[in-house]
Amino acid sequence: MQANITLRGMTWSDPRGYDPLVAAVTAFQKKRPDVSIQWDKRSLQEFESTPVQDLAANYDLLVIDHPHVGTIVKQNCLIPMGDIVEDDVLLDLASQSVGRSFESYHYQGHQWALPLDAAAQVQAYRPDRLDTPVRSWTDVVTLAEDGKVIWPLRPPHVLMAFFTLMGNIGAPCGVQSGNFAETRSAHQVLNAMQALYDAVDPTCSLMDPIAALDALADSPKLALSPLTYLYKGYANIGYRPNRIAFSDIPVLGKSGPLGSALGGTGIAVSANTAHPKLCGAFSQWVAGGHIQSTLYAQSNGQPGHAAAWNDASVNEPVGDAYFKTRMTHEAAWLRPRHDGYMGFQEEGSEIFADILAGKATKASGLSALKLRFDSSFNPFDRDAT
Repeated sequence: MQANITLRGMTWSDPRGYDPLVAAVTAFQKKRPDVSIQWDKRSLQEFESTPVQDLAANYDLLVIDHPHVGTIVKQNCLIPMGDIVEDDVLLDLASQSVGRSFESYHYQGHQWALPLDAAAQVQAYRPDRLDTPVRSWTDVVTLAEDGKVIWPLRPPHVLMAFFTLMGNIGAPCGVQSGNFAETRSAHQVLNAMQALYDAVDPTCSLMDPIAALDALADSPKLALSPLTYLYKGYANIGYRPNRIAFSDIPVLGKSGPLGSALGGTGIAVSANTAHPKLCGAFSQWVAGGHIQSTLYAQSNGQPGHAAAWNDASVNEPVGDAYFKTRMTHEAAWLRPRHDGYMGFQEEGSEIFADILAGKATKASGLSALKLRFDSSFNPFDRDAT
């Protein structure tokens, strides 16, 4: 049967975000030969910043980042998954989520996306240069002073590092107005970050995780990236000149690898689609345990379903990256998701970069961050900033 329904999907351009969805189209057509799905892609930077409501006007299926959820709800541009997916399916996916991945797309009583991909800030290192992962932030700084550390600090990742370390010392940033960060703890984290910032190459400020991992894989000297989002491809043999291993984050606090800023992606359905039930059927199928553990993982995907993370055959090609970062992912911290947060993430990252670069004092920078965070909850204050 020739396809007579064509859906359009938008994802992001890394192989992990694009390849498994393209592969899934071919497999899904065996179930629904009347359906074709055309996937477009955008860069990581565009993925982190492009308003979802702009994309929903032109696409049926969207791969999204959970911090956009508050704005999504405000703009009424997605269909709640509960309207097109059965409750028992949603309950099953919730029970099999890696950490808070499923929860991250639940907002104001509705589920707005299904987790496709789980990620948090983890540790990346060269196993040919380090026998074991680094355990403490002090050891990270020592390696950096010897020129062996790369650290992605391009906004918003500089802010994500702050979030992670605040969570790691047991003082996670707040998600409500007036409760951004406890001052003494924030200074402790800033001092720890400053020590590392002063020891790494200044070009780190221009790097996102992909750029940092490329540098780590290619470098004749680098050995470690202490906080970078998991990109399982770098653990595959042959993906880059040298294989990278992933492990739980090095700790600044005393309670283990908790507090990492959650990332990952989810699949959502546009409110403008003419085929909502069909989009829901594809979404639950590609997010389900069987596909995630087989086709999705085998096609460069980084699954978000626990069945895949628990599977030895999924772990083996990536050097057990899922096993070795599981604690970090299960104990990850969920960012704010209110309407207005994305503006804060963009501007707050720039403020934070200025602090580390010495363009603002820690006290004045933290004060500016707190004011900008509080204003993100108030549209009148946001318009004035």
